[in-house]
Amino acid sequence: MQVNYTTAEEPDAPSAEKGRMLFAGETTFVKGVVAMDGLPPPDRMEVCFAGRSNVGKSTLINALTGMKALARASNTPGRTQEINFFTAGEEHYLVDLPGYGYANAPLPVVEKWQRLLKQYLSGRQTLRRAFVLIDARHGVKKVDDEIMSLLDSSAVTFQVVLTKADKVKEAEREKILTQVKDALSKHPAAYPEIVVTSSEKGWGIPTLRAIIATLE
Repeated sequence: MQVNYTTAEEPDAPSAEKGRMLFAGETTFVKGVVAMDGLPPPDRMEVCFAGRSNVGKSTLINALTGMKALARASNTPGRTQEINFFTAGEEHYLVDLPGYGYANAPLPVVEKWQRLLKQYLSGRQTLRRAFVLIDARHGVKKVDDEIMSLLDSSAVTFQVVLTKADKVKEAEREKILTQVKDALSKHPAAYPEIVVTSSEKGWGIPTLRAIIATLE
């Protein structure tokens, strides 16, 4: 069966309000985890954010929460090798996965993180959705395909979030969206809506908030 991939529309008023309320409260850093035995108790719903280095993941998390310094942005690929947990409201965890595709990280460090990532994705029952961030200037790269395949095999539903959409003209953005949709057609775990965002302009932020707040 062919899946029709679309661009997520703006949420209706009740969903938008639910999203606003979720992120209106305090968002706090819980801990950084380097091994499975360090994970916090699975006592609330969680969503995770994955993306290659410099895709704008920390900036997006900061935009969602309205806290400029919550997630640390780094220009050094592979610098942070922790899974970082944040609370959102009383019932959600936001989980920030380290950037992948880092060329400068030592191979043993990369392999250790990949093992931890696989264990987390396959063993975390409270994980409701993974958001895979794709840079609107570059589209899906080989390393993105690899993480999507890992999510397929882990049976974790993932949704693509296009970042930095303000950095490309509309015609180029449409070309990238077509390329992303073609790539997603190969991944059974892909959710059929793509969220187009710009952390700088605020594009798509209410939509993404509403999606997270209305997950069951």
